[in-house]
Amino acid sequence: MSPLQISHGSTLSALSNKINFPSFLRTVPSNMFQNTALTRLVGLFGWTYVGMLVVDNDAGEQGGQVIRAGIEKAGSCVAFLEKIHLSYSMAQIQRVVDVIRKSSVNVIILHSPEDHVKVLLDSLYDEGVTNKVFISSASFALRLGIFSRKAWKVLNGTIGLIPSTGAMPGFEEFLGSLHPSRYNKYPLIRALWEKAFSCRWPGGETQENKTEPAVFLPLCTGEEDLRGLVPSLFEMKDLSYTYHAYLAVFAYAQALHSLLLCQAPTEKSHYGTCGDARDTQPWQVLNYVKRTPFRPNTGEPIAFNADGDIPAAYHIVNVQILNGSFNLVKVGRFDPEAGDSILLDISSIRWNERFSQVPPSMCSTNCRPGSWKAPRRGQPICCYDCIPCPLGDITNTTDAAECFTCPRDQWPNEEQNMCVPKVIEFLSYQEPLGIFLAVTVIIFFLITLAILFIFMKYRGTPIIKATNRELSFILLVSLTLCFLCCLIFIGSPSPMTCPLRQTLFMVVFSISISSVLAKTIMVIVAFKATKMHSPLRKWLGPKIPRTVVALCTTAQVGICGAWLLLSPPFPQVNAEIEKHKLIRECHEGQSLFFYVTLGFMGFLAMVSFFAAFLARNLPGSYNEAKLITFSMLVFCSVWVSFIPAHLSTKGKYTVSVQIFAILASSAGLLACIFLPKCYIVLLRPDRNSRGRITKLVT
Repeated sequence: MSPLQISHGSTLSALSNKINFPSFLRTVPSNMFQNTALTRLVGLFGWTYVGMLVVDNDAGEQGGQVIRAGIEKAGSCVAFLEKIHLSYSMAQIQRVVDVIRKSSVNVIILHSPEDHVKVLLDSLYDEGVTNKVFISSASFALRLGIFSRKAWKVLNGTIGLIPSTGAMPGFEEFLGSLHPSRYNKYPLIRALWEKAFSCRWPGGETQENKTEPAVFLPLCTGEEDLRGLVPSLFEMKDLSYTYHAYLAVFAYAQALHSLLLCQAPTEKSHYGTCGDARDTQPWQVLNYVKRTPFRPNTGEPIAFNADGDIPAAYHIVNVQILNGSFNLVKVGRFDPEAGDSILLDISSIRWNERFSQVPPSMCSTNCRPGSWKAPRRGQPICCYDCIPCPLGDITNTTDAAECFTCPRDQWPNEEQNMCVPKVIEFLSYQEPLGIFLAVTVIIFFLITLAILFIFMKYRGTPIIKATNRELSFILLVSLTLCFLCCLIFIGSPSPMTCPLRQTLFMVVFSISISSVLAKTIMVIVAFKATKMHSPLRKWLGPKIPRTVVALCTTAQVGICGAWLLLSPPFPQVNAEIEKHKLIRECHEGQSLFFYVTLGFMGFLAMVSFFAAFLARNLPGSYNEAKLITFSMLVFCSVWVSFIPAHLSTKGKYTVSVQIFAILASSAGLLACIFLPKCYIVLLRPDRNSRGRITKLVT
């Protein structure tokens, strides 16, 4: 069986394997825990882009891989992983210095014993690289007397791990009580004395003073007092290794004591054997060390677990150099036995001269909500560009990997970090445009009613009779309905209003145009039938105008009826016209019917226009054919302009364009045909006489 070993400094995790190392125990934590602690520290401070320096041996290689894997698993990146060793040449060290200087990382994890890094730290100072923050593992000793002033300048602000320590009562007093009179018991006391008091012992030289000429050193008397020099001679701020050596000795001593407390050498103990002070075997002590909890002079009992380790815990310390004074301040604790969490007082940490707060260490700044991370080709995943989300997409988290599309009835807000309900849009009575159009419709409606009232009141006057009263009344009533049809276009589309919008307007307006056409025909017939024996005189009755109006209206009703039967208009919500709005509109069904009905009205208007144009030179100062020509010219201009305007507008403005076209064309007919007659009836009654009309005609 291998001899019992209790280590106070070896941290390799492989030593916890009791199959390969059955008699190995230790009083320091396995480096498995410090690797976890270093990874947790990186995440706790929010660092996503760090560098690493590891010692060039198996321990550094294994530890570096574990730490790197933990960092990358947490979503952070390692910018570089450089190896360092005491045996490296200056050229190799300079290469590492160049890597650190050129890197944008502000934080470097240092996983190496201090001896391998001393030259590197001095070189970093010489190159002016003193603005990096180091996070050191427990293997990196932070003690005075180890590093030069240059190195401490570089290490200022370092966060380090040291194995947890406890009190050792009487230890400082013990150091102060050391004296050369105990030379035989403590063989190094004479060398310590010579170093402490810069003296030499008579009759010989020690290892410490053999390089200095004896004539310059006074003789040591043994009367010097060591107690006042203990803080300057010994590193009392970091007793981690001393404390764990103290625990190792305590564990062995208490186990041996328990073994020897058996009453008789042959008596069996509950561990299988009792010890004999004259013949104690290592395996006997090993059994007791493994199974016997030991209690230091202060503190709770400590016991080795099945892996030969004691409960792991680390102090987190901060190197603070103020006015040339070195301070190693405890700022936190990592205790895997208490939930694997880190307790840290960030306010107690003092960083280096460059940073007054937690230093940032990232390749790219965080992408705000509303943008996504686009990885940079050939670089670590933590290096990316923030790209705004496309129109219609959002992200509601920081550093989102991709954008997502809002639901159909929602749209991103201005920052593109949340979806909000889309604005529902239609031409309503509550908005200024809807109010303006509605008021305009009512005004024209009232004007038309007033003209109708005038015509009815003065229906027996010559000028009203001369303009074919029946057609005038039909035209005025149809124009009144045309104006009222505009109100159906305002408001939210519904299953009732959508089929009526176009079809009702088309039928009513066809009555108006057919009435104008009938008027045109009757004007031509009236002037051509002025001779006594003209064959056209028999057509001067109401038969022709009624027939024209009836046929034209029936044709339009037939087209609209087919439209309603085969492909009726229906309400819909359109989310495609404007991405950030929901447009409530009437889908016209088969658009062919819309353009056929519109084309039929245009056909009637063109026939009326050409007929009136041909009759423009009929005799008389009052010629209704000229008025009809001009009204049809206005009508055609409005509706020819309507088609491109209708196709180029969207949403409620499409409806507004059609209402405007209806109002403009209807108002054109009203103004061109009826206002001159109202002028004569109301303002020039002298011209409203049979003789005057007869004279004008002949």
